[in-house]
Amino acid sequence: MTGALGADIYDCDPIADFDAIHEAFVRYSAITLRGTKLTPDQHLTLAERFGDINVNRFFTPLPTHPAIALVVKEAHQTQAIGEGWHTDHSYDTEPALGSLLLAREVPNVGGDTVFVSMAAAWEALDSELKSHLLTLHAWHETAHVFGRRATKDDTRFRNAEVANQRTRHPVAIRHPLSGRTCLYVNPVFTTAIDGLPKAESDALLASLYTHCTDPTLHCRVRWQPGDLTLWDNRATWHKAINDYNGQRREMHRITVTGCALDAASH
Repeated sequence: MTGALGADIYDCDPIADFDAIHEAFVRYSAITLRGTKLTPDQHLTLAERFGDINVNRFFTPLPTHPAIALVVKEAHQTQAIGEGWHTDHSYDTEPALGSLLLAREVPNVGGDTVFVSMAAAWEALDSELKSHLLTLHAWHETAHVFGRRATKDDTRFRNAEVANQRTRHPVAIRHPLSGRTCLYVNPVFTTAIDGLPKAESDALLASLYTHCTDPTLHCRVRWQPGDLTLWDNRATWHKAINDYNGQRREMHRITVTGCALDAASH
């Protein structure tokens, strides 16, 4: 899709061509299989080829398939799910390997998803800052996000009372599949750099976040019904573009369990 990350794949059989899809997933970090039109059962079968399903505890599921999370914005709603830059499940002790998002209903115009390469973001940092970041860990939490989202007026979320996850990960990780060094903090779930005074932590995180908004690190997916985008949560950020008020958008998301993350070394 761009020089930093992302690839489109056409005319594939997601199950029969899995090995090639997995290779592209590792290489490009975010891939879109165009026009798959998978059934929910096929969606699950493909996800299970990557690993065990990590059922999201906060999203309302598809009634017929509890392992599939609904990502919906109704025509009357103004807030979309995932508008802030984030990586799914960074608050888990073993963060999610990846997510598989299938477009069921999309607006006539808008509703794109933008991704950032966290490997390219790391590589674009200066060497002195890299050396400092290699020594640091950061805290990732859920209470400030999902602890206030589930309300009687918004049934897209649930289980606010269990939004108590708090875990610590390296700021720079060695990617489990590609071996590349990736920056591993994000604006939604990362709350602090461990061991730094709040002002210093906030300033460092803000500087890293600004760095990652450089468009040369990005790619953008424009959806059509039946498209399936798979992204690596250890190697990317993403955000939903909320530019389609008055139209409905329905996506089905499956998240795959990952592993504990190792720090990158000097």
